[in-house]
Amino acid sequence: MARILITSGPTRQYLDPVRYLTNASSGRMGAALAAAVLETGHEAVVVSGPVDVEYPPDAELIPVVSTEEMLEACLGEFPSCDGLIAAAAPCDYRPIVVASQKIRKTGGPLKLELIETPDVVASLAPDRGPRWMVAFALETEDPRMRALQKLERKSCDLIVVNGPETMHAEDASIEVIRAGGQSLLTASGSKRDMAREILRVIQNHLLIHPAGGAQ
Repeated sequence: MARILITSGPTRQYLDPVRYLTNASSGRMGAALAAAVLETGHEAVVVSGPVDVEYPPDAELIPVVSTEEMLEACLGEFPSCDGLIAAAAPCDYRPIVVASQKIRKTGGPLKLELIETPDVVASLAPDRGPRWMVAFALETEDPRMRALQKLERKSCDLIVVNGPETMHAEDASIEVIRAGGQSLLTASGSKRDMAREILRVIQNHLLIHPAGGAQ
């Protein structure tokens, strides 16, 4: 039995006490993956940003808000896990300065200075040891090429490619790719069914065979 860490949902990067940067990630895929992990007989640890979906009661849930909090939680949990499925869509930018009071209208343009947030998956890679890592890539152009670049840059074993139409949707169209560009799965359907298919690929290529040596 494996202990699997799942990241899920969006994160929020606050501009002031009431406004924040985020995206439309619903957490549905993360919840479906947690259910599939449990159905397969493994343990699920879910680090989730703010979502309205419910996770399986048998999953260990760690709620977070910001990308920095998601990274901190993952750094704490990953050493005790066998692998990672990074299905979350963490916010990639945060303001350099967070206003202490609500930003008021002035009648003119508002200039925001943003810097990148830490990359959760890439930050876990240097100390991964024998653990396997599966990331998601949501791209709007050249999805396959960009996904392969992300797979290599983040030292992942597999990457799941999908598009913006899957955000906050019930269904998904996915492709699972391994290093070198080999496609292991292309499928469309409900996120619950797609999660089961992803788990089947992980079971066959990462749990039966050790990370870095998938057949």
